[in-house]
Amino acid sequence: MMSANEASNERVINDLKRVVRDSEELLQSSAGVVGEKARELRERLARKLDSAKVTYRRLEGKAREGARATDKAIREHPYESVGVAFGLGLLLGLLITRD
Repeated sequence: MMSANEASNERVINDLKRVVRDSEELLQSSAGVVGEKARELRERLARKLDSAKVTYRRLEGKAREGARATDKAIREHPYESVGVAFGLGLLLGLLITRD
């Protein structure tokens, strides 16, 4: 089960990947546009694209580390993990059904 933070990180990573992919397509399709302003815009976009790639790779690495740490904790403490999950589920159920 993915936590809200993990789900949020996953969405950010996917959004960054989509932006990178779309930006790369834009750079390729605008290669024929001439003029100083167009060249400056492509260069600026290329720099931002490189920065976005670094950011999404870093976030992706952190997400993987978090998933590995969670997996390790669950494997090392399976009964405690089940107990915590049960307790949180019970608490959430009580909060939802409460009038």
